[in-house]
Amino acid sequence: MPHDSDALRSDILILGGGSAGCILANRLSADPSVKVTLLEAGGWAKDPDIAKPDMWPFIQGREFDWDFETTPQAGTAGRVHRWARGRVLGGSSNLHAMFHVRGHRADFARWAELSGDARWSYDGLLPHFKATETWNIPEDALHSSDGPMPIMLPDETQSHPLVKDYIKGWVALGMPRLRDHCGEELIGTAPNALMIRDGKRVTTADAWLTPDVLARPNLTIVEQAPVRRLILDGTRAVAAEVHHGTELLRYEADEIILSLGAIGSPTTLMRSGIGDPERLAEAGVDCLIARREIGKNLHDHLLAAGNIYRAARDIIPSKLQISESLSYQAEDPTRTEGRPDIVVGCVVAPSASEMFDNAPEPGHGFTLLFGVTNPTSRGELTITGPELSDPVTIDPNYLATERDRHLFRVALDRARKIGQSAELAPWIAEEVQPTPGDLTDEAAMDAFIAMAAITHHHPVATCRMGSDGAAIVDSNLKMRGLDNLWIVDASIIPEITAGPIHAAVMAIAESFASARLG
Repeated sequence: MPHDSDALRSDILILGGGSAGCILANRLSADPSVKVTLLEAGGWAKDPDIAKPDMWPFIQGREFDWDFETTPQAGTAGRVHRWARGRVLGGSSNLHAMFHVRGHRADFARWAELSGDARWSYDGLLPHFKATETWNIPEDALHSSDGPMPIMLPDETQSHPLVKDYIKGWVALGMPRLRDHCGEELIGTAPNALMIRDGKRVTTADAWLTPDVLARPNLTIVEQAPVRRLILDGTRAVAAEVHHGTELLRYEADEIILSLGAIGSPTTLMRSGIGDPERLAEAGVDCLIARREIGKNLHDHLLAAGNIYRAARDIIPSKLQISESLSYQAEDPTRTEGRPDIVVGCVVAPSASEMFDNAPEPGHGFTLLFGVTNPTSRGELTITGPELSDPVTIDPNYLATERDRHLFRVALDRARKIGQSAELAPWIAEEVQPTPGDLTDEAAMDAFIAMAAITHHHPVATCRMGSDGAAIVDSNLKMRGLDNLWIVDASIIPEITAGPIHAAVMAIAESFASARLG
């Protein structure tokens, strides 16, 4: 760890080496005249299980996971949900399910509307999506073949036999059979495109922090360097105060970019004295800049685990990563265009929330997950003290709106419909969950969903982008109220995309870097 003042000073200081931070470190250090420093609370991934795609459900809670917890959620039967977030270079791309779904065109129309800037529309972002991707299918107007992140669309030889019948069942029910979930339309069923190469998970650190990039003399990556707070001088963030063992070091820079994620970025700002004055006072932090919306607008995808079946035949192991196909659908099953409302996924294993203890053994059952694509419930998070060691209070306020509860009921009905299809009948010995008593009326369905719901690990919007004065960042991702601070991560997303957010986070980072580099 360097200690001399020159070594601790940069032109650009990137805080957080997660999915966005790795891309920024690569792209911004491509200009040899700019000295770039990337600080990461963890280090390089060492756990060999990270690279194994089918291990993703089982590696949460290990040393490279921040392993946050929510407050008890009234909407999910008073349960506490563990939120896995990566404490490692590559961030949560080391932990997620590797899905690659951009979202629907209408999602990004909302981003453009809320930001007042067409660069955040689907057409504005498309070049940046493509710049991050290398697909294993022929290049076309929507799919690229020269980006750093490999995107594998499974073929017939790779997809599980159960999943093939699951997809056939939806087609028989009138759902479109899509090639993939990154086309013009999202409603329909397709195999999941995955961030996998040669049978191994690929993280953003793998893809962007390659040996040639690490060899650049103007790029410094500092591991085991969690950020305590920013140091302000009026309206400038002049440095980051960083833990290194028992020391606190001061990293200075002309420009600072927060890429600490939907939890880390707002809580770092709060510990720095930027936030809701009342919340900061409760945490024992002096308010230097009042920004009441920091930490608010929090939302996340939920999935219910779920509609569980005991199999009539052995379920062979997945060649991929267990969760092999998603079906995006509208509330009206006859609508096959536009923004979806719900999603149903096929997991070739018995996936169940902690509230259910009657799931079949692995190899003898499977689960249909179901959820809402664009939830309307909003929560908030806040710090409880000035130190990194002080817990974060996370309240996503799950299932607080009637619309979310209604659409979850629709999604449950839709999952059971495919479960009762002729195409899946040969696979099913019995439906384990829900039981008939769970379906007597809407209240019973809500109670079942509350026990089945699990996080899909997609927190967003705690430093939302917008054209209004209350928004934390403007359309250039510059933080309002500070002269030299930008935020580039999932926290700036104003409204969640219909699908997993990782593809959008990579495009956000690429868009920002492209604008900076001209």
